[in-house]
Amino acid sequence: MKYPSICRWGILGAATIARKNWKSIHRSGNGVVTAVASRDLSRAETFIRDCSMEVPPVTVDEHGDATLLRPAALSDYAELLQRDDVDAVYVALPTVVRKEWVLAAAAAGKHVLSEKPVAVHTDDAQEMIQACRQAGVGFMDGVMFDHGARLPALRKTLADSEGVGQLHRIQSHFSFHGGEDFDRTNIRAKAAFEPHGCLGDLGWYCIRFSLWAADRRLPVRVAGRSLWQLDGGQVPGEFQAELDFGDGLTAGFFCSFRGANQQTVTLTGERGYVTVDDFVLPFVGAESQWQQHNHDLRVDNCRWNFGRHTIGHAVWEHASGEPESQEVRMFRTFADRVVESSADTWEERWSDATELVLKTQQVLNGLRDSDARSGSWVTLAGSAI
Repeated sequence: MKYPSICRWGILGAATIARKNWKSIHRSGNGVVTAVASRDLSRAETFIRDCSMEVPPVTVDEHGDATLLRPAALSDYAELLQRDDVDAVYVALPTVVRKEWVLAAAAAGKHVLSEKPVAVHTDDAQEMIQACRQAGVGFMDGVMFDHGARLPALRKTLADSEGVGQLHRIQSHFSFHGGEDFDRTNIRAKAAFEPHGCLGDLGWYCIRFSLWAADRRLPVRVAGRSLWQLDGGQVPGEFQAELDFGDGLTAGFFCSFRGANQQTVTLTGERGYVTVDDFVLPFVGAESQWQQHNHDLRVDNCRWNFGRHTIGHAVWEHASGEPESQEVRMFRTFADRVVESSADTWEERWSDATELVLKTQQVLNGLRDSDARSGSWVTLAGSAI
């Protein structure tokens, strides 16, 4: 029997990131993993065993009684999609095969939460979303900070005309040092699996945050260059980008597989600026914080002095996998849209998520086009020119 308050999840792919999201599903309060599929059956079994040791899978019946559940381990993605005890799938497969299985999931009537980047090309992302729309199932990408407690609070800081003032610049940086073994063997460094490299893995977050700060507007034009490549020059290992919104607001970001672990963003207005030191993954065991800075230039004859005023802001953001962490809130939000009884149309329920997916994908592909043209500006179709 299907209980309407619970979303039953199938996981496609036993990737490392899926382990964190297993925990998030089970701590969401409205989700449970019922099946895991991997090309290697033993890998699916090991995944379930290891994850269950940390967070035992529990399902709750219509009376509120909890029962320990043993998810099915499968060696066939298609078999998982045909199961009656799966309502939604989390797709943790490589980008090059993601479209195939999103289309298959939609055809099977399963809601889809996809890892990022969503697709290789914008046309692919559009086809995936259209397939979900026609099937009446939801689609969302796995950008966790979209669902955290910080962004709504940070929006209030940016909206204060006496604080930051009109926003003019968004500058972000996301990097980690992979090392030689990563460069040689990790699928994120291989064109056959992840052709967008660091731009798809790390830059996706920088693009998304820039779109959020720009009130979800699409840039008029973009420019970008790969500063270092992997896999024989096919995969960006380090990337620098510029986004021009055409009204005095610009954004820039740097992402890298060889820089030290850093996830910073600066939002600069005409009166002050805001800095965030952990915009993608909140630091463990701490509040999600940001700082508002206002520097006044005072000139007295030959003496120039900057007076500085800094205001600290914080909201409580739990570490990954904890009951109210951004990952848990993401799966809870998705499941709420799946299981809630409502007369909402598909567009009313899912269009906000798919709009951001398409815009993020469009910016990413525009940057790849610019890189192929030696960093020249590329105008984005559909932007407000």
